Formats: sequence, C-alpha cells, structure tokens
Amino acid sequence: MIRAVTVNIGAAARERAERMLRWLADRDDDVVMLTETSAGPGTAWILEQYRRAGYAVINTPDDGDRGAALISRIPVTAHQPDFGQVSIPARVATARLDTRPATWWVSVYVPSRDRSADKTTRKELFITSLLKAIAQLGPDERGHLVIGGDYNVIAADHRPLHPGFLPFEFGMLDTLTAEGFTDTHAHMAPEAQPYSWIGRTGDGYRYDYVHVGSELTGRIRDCAYLHETRTEALTDHAAVELHLDLETARLPVESLARPTSLGLF
Repeated sequence: MIRAVTVNIGAAARERAERMLRWLADRDDDVVMLTETSAGPGTAWILEQYRRAGYAVINTPDDGDRGAALISRIPVTAHQPDFGQVSIPARVATARLDTRPATWWVSVYVPSRDRSADKTTRKELFITSLLKAIAQLGPDERGHLVIGGDYNVIAADHRPLHPGFLPFEFGMLDTLTAEGFTDTHAHMAPEAQPYSWIGRTGDGYRYDYVHVGSELTGRIRDCAYLHETRTEALTDHAAVELHLDLETARLPVESLARPTSLGLF
C-alpha cells in the first residue's frame, strides 16, 4: 500500500514553508505532489530538505511563474512521460515510479484566470495542451497514470454550480472521464461534494483532485480531503490524500522530523 498527497502551497514564504514541511513530515507520505510552487526561498527550502533526506525531487523552476513539484520516496525509473509539449512546462512535474505494476505520476498546477482575454487564453491553451499530452501516451502509461494537483476548475455538476466558468474548464474533467480516468474521491464517496478552496464570500469550490487511469481504479483504497491545511493556515487549500494498493520498494530516506540530521525545526 502506498500513500500520496497533493497540496497547493500558495508560493509559501520561508516561515509558512517551515510549518508546511512540519505537517508533511508528520505524514510520511510515499509521494507528495506540490502545486503553486515558486522560485522563491520557501519552495526552494522545502525541496532541499527532501533532497537532503534522500527523496527523489522533480521540479522545473520558472522564475516568472508558479509551478508544480513531485517528491517521491519510491525510486524513480529512467523513463518519464513526455509532457514537454505542455504550454507551461514548469506547471507539470512527471515521473515513472518503481511500483508493481509500474505507475506514471503527474503533478499539475493549472493556471487561474480572471475575465481578461489574455489569462483566459493562457488557461485554455494549458488545459488543451495537457489533455493532448495525456491522450498521446501509450495505453499502458495512460492506464497506470496518476494525475493530481490544483486543476482550478469545477465539474459541471458542482454544488453549487458557480457562474462564470467556461466550457473548456468543465471540459477538462469531462475529457479525463472520457479518456478512462477515475476521479478518486468521487469513486469513494459519489454523493459527497467536498470543497478544497473557500472564496472571500464563503463559497466553496472543489479545485484540487487526484485521478487515476483505468488499470488503477480497482486499486483505490481511500481518498480524502484534509482540511487542516486550511484551518491551520498552512495554505488556503485543502490537501487531497490517496491510498493505492501497490507494492513498492522504498528509498532509504532519513526522517524529515529529525532536527539533528537535517536541522529543520
């Protein structure tokens, strides 16, 4: 059994990054998918602590934008899915992990937008290019793919159905479903309507997700939204936790909670 989590860290500055890592260290996940990373010192510090502890860290920094990172204590194999065609490569972190069966992982941070044409076009281009990259994977890769992160979209049956979302935004989730991907939380709790982000008006939005390919649906054991990341002001997003029934060998990592070895806390 492996446990994974995705959480939007909101381009955390150093002090908040330390509190976020303290929370992550207490969890001891096999895979961590971070979104809204940045080129700032907070993100760099978190990633460096994981590297020093022996974790595999996949991150493509971009000084002018926010991004995504993938952290794993499962060995990363040589082959990685090709997502170079995605319009903003730094917002996607990918790896093939040494699980049995082998799995491919994608941590993704979809751009947000306002009403401006430029930001709307930017978001649509990113979603279109991401879905195209997924569709072009081989059937084995696609069937064993795990996609997680902040998609910045809601479903067409979201309760409430907030106004202002465009067809291409609803279409992201619809396309993933049509491609055979399973929304892991909806699979475990089909009647639930969780919110992972709360707006200034108090309205809830489900922006953060984990999807798995068709060959992994039967291996889903649990999926839950973890709201303490919001209530403890670590970030303004809930995290999403996934348990998958997979065998794996783990890297000989050090505990992130050992201040004597890493000087963390």
